[in-house]
Amino acid sequence: MSHFPAQPPVSEAILGWSLYFEDQLVSGERHLLRMRIATVHRTKLIARSPSGTVRLRLSDGTRTSGFAVGDWVLVAPETHLLCRRLDRRTLLQRHGGGGHVTQLIAANVDTLFIVTSCNEEFSPARLERYLALANDAGTTPVVVLTKIDRATDAESFRLQTEALQRGLVVLMLNATAPEAAQTLAPWCGVGQTAAFVGSSGVGKSTLLNTLAGKSAQDGQATGPVRETDAKGRHTTTSRSLHLTETGGWVIDTPGMRSLNLGGLSTGLDELFEEIVDLAPRCRFRDCTHAHEPGCAVRAAIEAKTVDPARLDRWRKLCDENRKNTAVGTGPRGKRVMKLPDKGR
Repeated sequence: MSHFPAQPPVSEAILGWSLYFEDQLVSGERHLLRMRIATVHRTKLIARSPSGTVRLRLSDGTRTSGFAVGDWVLVAPETHLLCRRLDRRTLLQRHGGGGHVTQLIAANVDTLFIVTSCNEEFSPARLERYLALANDAGTTPVVVLTKIDRATDAESFRLQTEALQRGLVVLMLNATAPEAAQTLAPWCGVGQTAAFVGSSGVGKSTLLNTLAGKSAQDGQATGPVRETDAKGRHTTTSRSLHLTETGGWVIDTPGMRSLNLGGLSTGLDELFEEIVDLAPRCRFRDCTHAHEPGCAVRAAIEAKTVDPARLDRWRKLCDENRKNTAVGTGPRGKRVMKLPDKGR
């Protein structure tokens, strides 16, 4: 229940409070404090209030794993006891894979900055996974290409990235340059929330420090990258909420070694829109686009208007999502959610 006075006071509007959350309040809750979760630990939750940072008091049995950085919560004024979490407008979550529990990444995020480098770390297949995640969550994806100052042909990386999704915004910058903050500013305005995701060493923490106006000494730790394979070390070990100089909020996340997909509803359709749009023109409704006659997708590949590698990756991600998505089984009224049988 301790305060941290180093945090500057802000209004609820700057914190990101909106009518979406106001409308969720019921009778008898108007006196409760509105706060946003700033960090989530195994046994404690730290929240950001208009007046500063507060460690919340938790009731017996409260599991912190059910909270995400960016969540809005209602808190008792005198005791700082957590009363309840408000419904999320958006939620980024990572499927556990292999039977592991789904991991919450960030909540109530307006923009997802997907950061990658213009070097050996660049991977269209990995970017597609992040894009599917953002699409399904309802956040706006923006791909940020870093280390353009070290690339011999940075433009080729931009063209490859723009081809991954229709209308995708792609930014190119040097994370250490002061003008990087100006490039990201349109998505970091007052009350807006953005999150950074990407592999270790691509410059997420550096960009966060630039946006927050912090030096390497008082900001997020940054680390070097191995020149042999362009891989970096994990310098961010937990998710955290930070105020930017433009009045917005950014959530830094640890680098992800893998990103399993599961439970997606529309994210893949938006990502592979060129394939989804062609499917109704196929002769057969259940066309797999592999060998059937009259396949519009395969015809487009032969005409070189669809990249065959995209079809391969679409098929792979759809199969993975299907295997990791629970379906209802059992009699009506007693249905339970169960993953498909992976043995078949």
